[in-house]
Amino acid sequence: MRFHATTISRVSQLKNRAPVLFQSSQLRSNHQKRCNFGIAFDIDGVILRGRVPIGGSPQALRRLYGDSGELKVPYLFLTNGGGVPETKRAKELSELLGVNILPSQVVQGHSPFRNLLKKFENELIIATGKGNPALVMSEYGFKKVLSLEEYASYFEIIDPVSQYKRWTTAPVSDRKTPAVPRYDVFSERIKAAFVVSDPVDWGRDIQVLCDILRSGGLPGDANRNQPPLYFAADDLEYQAAFPSERLGLGAFRIALESIFNIINPKGLEYVSYGKPNPFVFKNAEAILSQLQSSSCIDHSENNGVSGSHPFETLYMIGDNPSVDVKGARQVFSEEKIIMQNFQQTWLLTLLRRQ
Repeated sequence: MRFHATTISRVSQLKNRAPVLFQSSQLRSNHQKRCNFGIAFDIDGVILRGRVPIGGSPQALRRLYGDSGELKVPYLFLTNGGGVPETKRAKELSELLGVNILPSQVVQGHSPFRNLLKKFENELIIATGKGNPALVMSEYGFKKVLSLEEYASYFEIIDPVSQYKRWTTAPVSDRKTPAVPRYDVFSERIKAAFVVSDPVDWGRDIQVLCDILRSGGLPGDANRNQPPLYFAADDLEYQAAFPSERLGLGAFRIALESIFNIINPKGLEYVSYGKPNPFVFKNAEAILSQLQSSSCIDHSENNGVSGSHPFETLYMIGDNPSVDVKGARQVFSEEKIIMQNFQQTWLLTLLRRQ
């Protein structure tokens, strides 16, 4: 079934209100029969600006739940952000937005790293980025993971300007001998590097990653084959609390790749996840189907028993055409896009399977 423009109500243009997504009579009628549509929300610039809810986003999300708190419409958060486990992020979002959000409803840029567990579960790996990247990877089941910050601390002079970084390092005279490494980092090679979220110290991370990648996983060693490198996302910019967009993980990747390709005879090899990677949107559809089956109740056709039905429509709501809409278009055929101006730009894309 193809949805026409009549299935979308006019989106509110009031600056302090979130768009009302489910006002048309056809959508209400379909919802009473079954959960035949799902929604994927971006977070930064759509639901939150920093840690502050945008407009009426909490009220809009509450409309997706029944009076007793059951989920009426399957939805999830699809973000390139991360740095914390999905369990913690779900708890934070629940507190900020006033609804019960499950960890399965939070899909972060690094969530697909779970799929690499069989390959690297018992191998020594490093993880870098803001937040707690090593904890993220440990919760996915990786047994031997070190943060790049901890790893670098065992090589006293690997970062030549560390003594000037007063915000992370005490004066030279006050520095203590590094603790005994948990693993034999001086002889065991790093088997893979994961950029889980936006790095805090670009200079150190680029230097140490170049050392690891050029040497085959052991800084200071001769040039060898590069170990695998994975990025959680590749967006150049993103909307945070500052009025103009901030440089994202894609900017860090460009900086690392530019330097690496000059100092190494072979170009950087890497894999990037996150939007607009088509895999992310296919995975989101699968998760929405699981939520539909486990949480949404069909009162008219299954006598109140949970059940799964094919989606007639999927909605991707984001604020970045080059990430949110571009990625969705690679997987689904586009029916219609409505663009309206609020405190920020919202994009409402109706999607259906090609």
